[in-house]
Amino acid sequence: MTASIILYDPTAPRAKSPAKIETAKPVLESLQGKVVGFIDNAKPNFNHLADDIGELLMSKYGVKQVLKRRKRAASVPAPDSVYQEYAEQCDLVITGSGD
Repeated sequence: MTASIILYDPTAPRAKSPAKIETAKPVLESLQGKVVGFIDNAKPNFNHLADDIGELLMSKYGVKQVLKRRKRAASVPAPDSVYQEYAEQCDLVITGSGD
């Protein structure tokens, strides 16, 4: 008997309204040369997961740089400066939860 793995694509459907389409960034065709940002929500172990995923993205997929910023606590948003920095520098941002 062979085991099977089901993978789910967490990508949200693209917006249909013209106003949102104009501000949406294009889908990335590749990670090669891109900058990926992580927003750590300060829960235990997410920093370890982000470190491992960041290394994998760089070594296997050609990501140029990984930025990591940690929120003060899971229950509060990141500072506006983090969102501004990531909007200017990142091609992709991953937010996460650990435990």
